[in-house]
Amino acid sequence: MAKAHESVHGKGRLALPDLVDGLLADGLVPAAEADKFKQERRYFRGDIHPLIVVAGQRWKSEQPPHRVLDLEALTQWLAQWAGLDYFHIDPLKINFTAVTDVMSSAYATRFRILPVEVKAHEVVIATAEPFDRSWEAELKPILKKEIRRVISNPEDIARYQVEFYNLAKSVKGALGRGDIASTGVSNFEQLVELGKGKSSLDANDQHVVLIVDWLWQYAFEQRASDIHVEQRRDLGIVRFRIDGVLHQVYQIPMPVLNAMTSRIKILGRMDVVEKRRPQDGRIKTRTPAGMEVELRLSTLPTAFGEKLVMRIFDPEVLVRDFTDLGFGDDDRSRWQQMTGQPNGIILVTGPTGSGKTTTLYTTLKHLATPEVNVCTLEDPIEMIEPSFNQVQVLNDIGMTFAEGIRALMRQDPDIIMVGEIRDLETADMAIQAALTGHLVLSTLHTNDAPSAITRLLDLGVPAYLLQSTLLGVMAQRLVRTLCPKCKQAGGLRAEDEDSWNTLVAPWKANKPATLYHPVGCLDCRMTGYQGRLGLYEILLMSPEVKKTVTAHADLSKLKEVALREGMHPLRIAGAKKIGAGLTTIEEVLKVAPPAQS
Repeated sequence: MAKAHESVHGKGRLALPDLVDGLLADGLVPAAEADKFKQERRYFRGDIHPLIVVAGQRWKSEQPPHRVLDLEALTQWLAQWAGLDYFHIDPLKINFTAVTDVMSSAYATRFRILPVEVKAHEVVIATAEPFDRSWEAELKPILKKEIRRVISNPEDIARYQVEFYNLAKSVKGALGRGDIASTGVSNFEQLVELGKGKSSLDANDQHVVLIVDWLWQYAFEQRASDIHVEQRRDLGIVRFRIDGVLHQVYQIPMPVLNAMTSRIKILGRMDVVEKRRPQDGRIKTRTPAGMEVELRLSTLPTAFGEKLVMRIFDPEVLVRDFTDLGFGDDDRSRWQQMTGQPNGIILVTGPTGSGKTTTLYTTLKHLATPEVNVCTLEDPIEMIEPSFNQVQVLNDIGMTFAEGIRALMRQDPDIIMVGEIRDLETADMAIQAALTGHLVLSTLHTNDAPSAITRLLDLGVPAYLLQSTLLGVMAQRLVRTLCPKCKQAGGLRAEDEDSWNTLVAPWKANKPATLYHPVGCLDCRMTGYQGRLGLYEILLMSPEVKKTVTAHADLSKLKEVALREGMHPLRIAGAKKIGAGLTTIEEVLKVAPPAQS
């Protein structure tokens, strides 16, 4: 790649003709289109950054693989052309309080720059103007640190200039220190110390409102499923769960965090004063795109204060197809065979966070036609859905799962969903509902599908009732899927063969000719994974399986018969996803138990 010429270096702000000439010199844009573009003088007016203007042309690169030269691709090229490092601004990885103490908002806006990292002897500053260094000489003696310039997307710089400084102003304003001058990078720690003396802040303060709204906005943008707001000895910690993995994203002064928690509890109609016992609540809000989202809130008293977890429910879950959830053709056929029955019990098993509720809601949404009465009994109600009659379990007043089922059976239901079978009384009522002509769906916490049968037997459910009411059991797990934009194909290495053999043991399964590996790109936040899908193990109660269900059923014998009757273990389901290039061996080994466990 050709570097920028010396004549360009002395020009200050990046000029559009120079940018187009650089792209032409590197053979990235078609010469005819570039010449025509340069003749249209309307593009050379205004204060829009040249990269944004060129990105608007949607030119395809002349170099393989001939991708569209979007703004991010052009920014990466500009960094190489100017001989500087490229930097993607990820707000979840930036200490906004520290970086905004480096310079004022007005100064950053004037020169179109943004501090992105503060180190002991160095400040990293993002710019989209690689040849404008007029600010560097006057800033260096003030900071008394080395300055390292990096190239970032000009739209990101403009956006985060506003958001970072507004957020930092809100944190300082919430602490009653809105007039703090920028005196150095240690101000974040000073803010923490200043905040220790303040016992409470107004939860409705405009600064606190802005911080909470900003927190939700980024959680929605980053596809977070949960937001954890945790109190430590000196600082508050905010973590997001993205694709099943927790990421620490912010540190916030404790008084501000307390005010944020109070603000969220008010919106969730919870008791703000009560901090000694757990509470539940829910909030409906909207994403920046205008989509309605529901948050389920849960508080818990801890050693350092109140911990708050917000679970984000995507309303699109209810309109997903089974294929979107990860069901293969055989899985979908076996599942629909069970759910198409007029009565009986269907169980979904797996640990917390394995997608059981999503599967049940999707199934109920498909079953809830105007001709049937669908009732759910939940603790708590996960998502509000108008096509169901949803009932909240309230143990304090005796409204248990068992009592709830008893009440629902007098409501002329066709289909009943019980949140979880936890004891013999609930299991007995679910069986009574199935025996009297209702279809009952529920969950259990077991490692695999056959173990659900032995768990019910251990609870005290008679074997003959299971034989007559249980339609089948489905165990499931969620596995991270490879990012479709950056996954990389490769052959099987020696270590891959060993992992594959561990995965499919004790069976023999054909090794895939190609394995895909995670790489990392901007779309997946450099993790190599984007989204999750399900692995399913479906056990149908065939006549042969029913014969093994006795008072002293042998689990290994039960598994043996179930496999003979067509049940595919979770790890084999994972092997199919690996062969299809959807995930990796490591991901499946993490979540799926060994076949003989």
